[in-house]
Amino acid sequence: MTDQLTGSPVLAEVLGDALPQLERFHAKLAEEGEPRGLIGPRDVDIIWERHILNSVAIVPYVREVTDGMRFKTVADVGSGGGFPGVVAAACLPDHEFTLIEPMERRIEWLHECVDLLELKNVMIVRGRSDEVIAAVRKRKAHPFAVVTCRAVAPMTKLSGWTLPLLKSQGRLVALKGRSAQAEIDKAAKEITRFGGLRPRVVEAAVGPGLESTHVVLVDKR
Repeated sequence: MTDQLTGSPVLAEVLGDALPQLERFHAKLAEEGEPRGLIGPRDVDIIWERHILNSVAIVPYVREVTDGMRFKTVADVGSGGGFPGVVAAACLPDHEFTLIEPMERRIEWLHECVDLLELKNVMIVRGRSDEVIAAVRKRKAHPFAVVTCRAVAPMTKLSGWTLPLLKSQGRLVALKGRSAQAEIDKAAKEITRFGGLRPRVVEAAVGPGLESTHVVLVDKR
C-alpha cells in the first residue's frame, strides 16, 4: 500500500529542509505505526496528509509567538505517536521542544523517532502535564512560550492541563476537529480560570489542494 502523497511536490513545498527527516519518520510509521497502536489501519495510506502535514499546520502559529524570542520553548502535551511534537521539532530546529507523554510504550517510540530523525532540539519527559505544571509552580522548571497538543482531551479538561504551563503572553496551539468552536464555548469558564485570553478557531492550511484543519489558539494573560 502506497501513501497517496509519496513523491508529490507538495511535500517539498510544505516541508522544505525537514523533508528528509520526515521521510524517515513516515517510513517508520508506515512499517510500525499500526502494529504498535499509534495509527489506525485506515491511516496507513494517508500518513502524510492525516498525521504529518496536519501536524505541520501548527508551525506558523508557533512562529508568530516565538519570533524575536531568545529562548523559543515549546511543550507538546500528550505527544503519543509524535503528533505534532516530533513533526514540529523537525520543522523548527531553532526551537527547544519538550515532549510530555505518560505511557511507557509511547515514550519508547518517541525516543526511537528522535534518534532516527537526529533531533537535537527535543527533550522527552515521561509524565502527566500536571506533574510538569507542579514543577513550573515550584520554579523547578520554566514556563513555555508555546504549548501544543493534538487529540488529547476536550477544552474543558485541556485548559487546565496546558494553560498553566505557559508564560505570560504565551500561546496554546491545539489541533482540533470540527467541534472546536463548540468546545471553546463550553470551556469558557475553564479558559478564563487558567488565564486564557481570546480563544479562537482558525482554519489552518495543510498543503496545496488539501483540506484545511482546525486549530484552537488561546493566549495567556
